[in-house]
Amino acid sequence: MNATTTTMTVWSQSRYGGPEVLTRSRAPRPAPAAGEVTVAVDASALNSADIRILRGDPLLVRLAFGLRRPRTPVPGRDVAGTVVEVGAGVEAWRPGDRVVGELSGGGLGEVVAAPADRLVAAPDGLDLAVAATLPLAGGTAWQALDLAGVGAGSRVLIVGAGGGVGTFAVRLAVLRGAEVHALCGAGALPVVAALGAHRVEDYRTVDLVARAAGASDAGATDVDRYDAIIDIAGSTPLRALRCLLRANGTVALVSGGTNPVFGPVGRIIRAGILSIGARRKLRPLAATPRTEITARLLALAASGELVPPIERTWPLAEARDAIRHVDDGHTVGKVVVLH
Repeated sequence: MNATTTTMTVWSQSRYGGPEVLTRSRAPRPAPAAGEVTVAVDASALNSADIRILRGDPLLVRLAFGLRRPRTPVPGRDVAGTVVEVGAGVEAWRPGDRVVGELSGGGLGEVVAAPADRLVAAPDGLDLAVAATLPLAGGTAWQALDLAGVGAGSRVLIVGAGGGVGTFAVRLAVLRGAEVHALCGAGALPVVAALGAHRVEDYRTVDLVARAAGASDAGATDVDRYDAIIDIAGSTPLRALRCLLRANGTVALVSGGTNPVFGPVGRIIRAGILSIGARRKLRPLAATPRTEITARLLALAASGELVPPIERTWPLAEARDAIRHVDDGHTVGKVVVLH
């Protein structure tokens, strides 16, 4: 983008709804406020969070993001690009620096204003399309594994392993030295297997409730159970997940709950009640943007140990089609919009 241009292309929404509410237009190019930099976006990875904010679903999210419309009208929370301008008080960045970060939105515009402290340097030689996939989904997976205490020798079940968070959870658990069992859709089986999972199964062929009953039988051993479960799908009954745990094991609840108003709140409350005084814990995850985790993910990606599966890329001109694809709910790995 020409540095003297005063307007830019953006995809934005003026109301909540599906992909059809996104419109492409020209908008004023932002200038950095104090403590900010502006970034010319090279790539923006899409996440289920973008869809929830797009639709305002569940209604509870509107308390945080805007009652009638999103306060940040341009989607795209994961951003990778090049610093264009630096605001007052910013010393960490200079124009030309390659950066990546999780923002409140703006990735589907050509330029975005970003708090300087939300950005991390992208390693030289790392494709910015790869870098853009890391902050939100990779950070969520990392925090889920920490919450569940996953380390070397852990036996881990990942439910919902085929999407962005799931594929990161599989690979990061493998890199920690865990034995990983993964459930995902049929289309994701080869992708998840290639990430190093020890066992990969089509979730449609697996009855976790029945497995939990078997793991609760008097003759069952720890071979039938897990030290940790990362529940991304959010559809398995909580009691069944708890029965699949070894003593002192933990279920990290990444998502779940279909209530149109309160979303996962009911499931979170039930998890808390079931965990009172129990040795096997059900712990909801409240993932937050953490630049130190993004930096470690970038280092793993630069070393080649972490290669995020990118299902498909779209040009910015077709960003609404990319959003529609993610909204359909069958993405394997990540979807990235390139500028």
